[in-house]
Amino acid sequence: MIGLNGDVGESYGSWSLGKDEQLIPLLDKANIACGFHASDPETMSHTVQLCQHHHVSIGAHPGYDDKVGFGRRSITMSSDAITTSILYQVGALEGICQLHGSRVDYIKPHGAMYHDMMHSASTMQAIFTAAKALNLPVMLFANSHAEKTRQLAKHIGVSVLFEAFADRLYLDNGELAPRSQANAVFHSSEQILQQASHLLQTQTLITASGNKRRVIADTLCVHGDNEASIEVATAIRAIIHRAGQNNGE
Repeated sequence: MIGLNGDVGESYGSWSLGKDEQLIPLLDKANIACGFHASDPETMSHTVQLCQHHHVSIGAHPGYDDKVGFGRRSITMSSDAITTSILYQVGALEGICQLHGSRVDYIKPHGAMYHDMMHSASTMQAIFTAAKALNLPVMLFANSHAEKTRQLAKHIGVSVLFEAFADRLYLDNGELAPRSQANAVFHSSEQILQQASHLLQTQTLITASGNKRRVIADTLCVHGDNEASIEVATAIRAIIHRAGQNNGE
């Protein structure tokens, strides 16, 4: 059964983002910012403790060193620099997890780094190299190249988790619509829930041009900074719970 993941721990100092206290209890996996695109040590620590309290799996959410752009601007880096940047960020979160008797369970790159990973073989390999060193799986986008990605991961010695998005518009080729495109990010709870229901129940969604596309994913993402995130995550959690009951889980 598809689980639910969300991006959390993205506040910074006195600047607050998201509704982590409400969202985290609804998640199976929480992607915690590691200090480069957002967050700080205290926020990371508080978020880890929230995940522990609600028995939610902890994922590291590293990105480019770009707080001003919230990690959504691509930064040119060598493969070695990407690998060591991932190790640095995940290591910071792992240290905080150890303080609280917990651990990092997987890596999901953030923002521009995530998209660069999906469009650049060298970036993906650099991230996989870091993941192999840490013995952690990588969460990435379930697109039309999923099998090729799985084979690369297997060759390097890394396991992968594929995710789909409840609150993003898809193109016919299975890619996400760029954020510059109208309605690229859904803000209507009705629209988000409709796409989530399709994905959970039929493994399909409706693209920007109105076509149906099949998407096979291990987990479904809802962004914590979306105003509708709590309402939608609550409804999605109910769908997952009912499906589990029907399957005898």
